[in-house]
Amino acid sequence: MSAVDDERGLACVKTYSAGGDGIRFVVVLFERGELRALIEADRLGQLRTGAASAVAAKHLAKPGARTLGVIGCGLQARTQVASIREALPGIDETIVYCRTPERLAAFCEEVGAEAAESHREAAATDVVVTITTSRDPVLRGEWLQPGALVCAAGANHPRARELDNAVLERAAFVCCDSLDDAKIESCDLIEPVGQGVLDWLEVHELQEVVAGELSGRQAEDDIVLFKSNGLAAWDLAVAARVVELAGS
Repeated sequence: MSAVDDERGLACVKTYSAGGDGIRFVVVLFERGELRALIEADRLGQLRTGAASAVAAKHLAKPGARTLGVIGCGLQARTQVASIREALPGIDETIVYCRTPERLAAFCEEVGAEAAESHREAAATDVVVTITTSRDPVLRGEWLQPGALVCAAGANHPRARELDNAVLERAAFVCCDSLDDAKIESCDLIEPVGQGVLDWLEVHELQEVVAGELSGRQAEDDIVLFKSNGLAAWDLAVAARVVELAGS
């Protein structure tokens, strides 16, 4: 994945190796053509993905949101919780569900959350995050409460879904990080469009909300969806910030 920021004279590429012991990421950051930094990017990727959900929560969560539900308890889930709590200081209850009881208990103790007994319990919250490796839906639209914001951040493959069609049917506003990318790798949107549940004309980009071009949420009871796949521009932004912090 590569990105360029012409205004700041920055460019980056993120690459990785995959082997029997997992995947290892690195970001190479250039400034005006010169190598600026090599950054180990496993943790970096977790932070930028969590931060994207936090931006969505800041702009799209209903006023007074106080409960956070998370489906999935892997490494990516930790930064989802931390980032959304930072963006929404009013969050005072976090409910988490995953399929492995031992991992769930350890995760909840680490982040200060309550273990849910089912997907449904984690879904009955003001902000719902799906951050799994599942290829089949883990969130059903019927479980969502009026006013919920859904941040679907796990599945980023054209044949993997975290959301059922009812989530899209109930959503009053749907946005993603990149419409072009979503059409390639977001099965959570590709299949509903193919089945006539959704139209690409109804899918917007989060940047339009952040820039004030769209309001996003129209009413407190609206169900809103942010589908996150991940952008190289996020890697560039967070890498540049890491270099700033390292030099301060």
